Amino acid sequence: MAHELEVWLFADRVGALALVDGRLSFCYAPAWLSLPSTVALSASLPLQGEPFDDRTTRPFFAGLLPEGRMRRLIAQQFQVSGQNDFALLDHIGGECAGAVTFLEPGQVLPAPTHNDDVQWLSDEEVVAILDELPRRPMLAGKNGLRLSLAGAQDKLPVVFDGARIGLPLNGTPSSHILKPAIHAVEDSVINEGFCMALAEAMQLKPARSHVHAVLNRPFLLVERYDRVVDAHGRRQRLHQEDFCQALGVVPEMKYQNEGGPDLARCFELVRRTTRPSAPQVLRLFDYVIFNALIGNHDAHAKNFSLLHLGGKSSKPPVLAPLYDTLSTAVYPTLTPKMAMKIGSKYTFSEVEKRHWDQLAEGVGLARAQAKRRILELAKSLPPTARKLQSDPGHGFAGHAVVERIIALIEQRCALTIRRLAEPST
Repeated sequence: MAHELEVWLFADRVGALALVDGRLSFCYAPAWLSLPSTVALSASLPLQGEPFDDRTTRPFFAGLLPEGRMRRLIAQQFQVSGQNDFALLDHIGGECAGAVTFLEPGQVLPAPTHNDDVQWLSDEEVVAILDELPRRPMLAGKNGLRLSLAGAQDKLPVVFDGARIGLPLNGTPSSHILKPAIHAVEDSVINEGFCMALAEAMQLKPARSHVHAVLNRPFLLVERYDRVVDAHGRRQRLHQEDFCQALGVVPEMKYQNEGGPDLARCFELVRRTTRPSAPQVLRLFDYVIFNALIGNHDAHAKNFSLLHLGGKSSKPPVLAPLYDTLSTAVYPTLTPKMAMKIGSKYTFSEVEKRHWDQLAEGVGLARAQAKRRILELAKSLPPTARKLQSDPGHGFAGHAVVERIIALIEQRCALTIRRLAEPST
């Protein structure tokens, strides 16, 4: 028996996602293909008239869904199999990463209004949602909400107007991602807030974020870089895809040691898809260095994305701002293994000059150019971190986890500078 969902991009029907005998397929709509200037849904789903099989279809569409415990709980909420990507997208695929929306055949997108359909929340309601999210991820099943974000940690798309937090109803685009404290990870909100602010201070252009608190409950509010406000004051979606989606890799294989993308494949993707690619490649290299030096060991391929700024035009994408970056290395209970190798090493303490050289060669950069940039960041990161910590406008002073992050950064930067000064072997 066949089931079908219509796939919409922006305000256009681009194709159909079908489930036949437990296997997915996707086919572009002829009307979408016939447009004079059109765009593919993903780098892994190029424009073509023939349908894509399950192996090619699943990475992009499964990549829109939550993972792990969150996925299992959502499936239980709707009484569907946790392996059923199609059913989950049917239930929660209204507001996703990028500009994709899923509707049943015959349904149409809600007409955009200047006054967005938002359920504004009191402080008490925000706290109640923070308590509910671990049991009901994405608030799955609540009337008017069809929200989905990838990843294994609790988060929620919300609307934030600078003062109030609200839930986007009936297809209204969200403006921010609310990220509550991670269970059993001490002060994760402050950790990620500091690392994101540090990336901003280093002029790495991350997603904008700030630590927020309601009734003494902290959480991170991250401004969505895939949402913009148009000239009429209406919030619009921009399309994006993470590197696993673009490379056709299913989310459960996102780590390199599971067969997922390594840094060479990530850089090749950026070179192949962006124009001009050179600035994007250098930005990605900065992200890799930064994550290594702050101890973000969870920087896998789903934590990098391509952002399509051209709307429905075929304008090449750009590298999305840095996101989901925090220092996992300051927690002894978390793995010391990096998600992607530097050279031939997964463990940062084992990375020597030759491994940085291997990385540079593997991603198509000159050794001297790579070394110069690594040293620039390693020398400027510790004083920038100390300055950020002491800035009263950010409120990071006095947090033990921030002090541990900076101590780790100072240690890693000193080690890197020392090892890069050694002669090649």
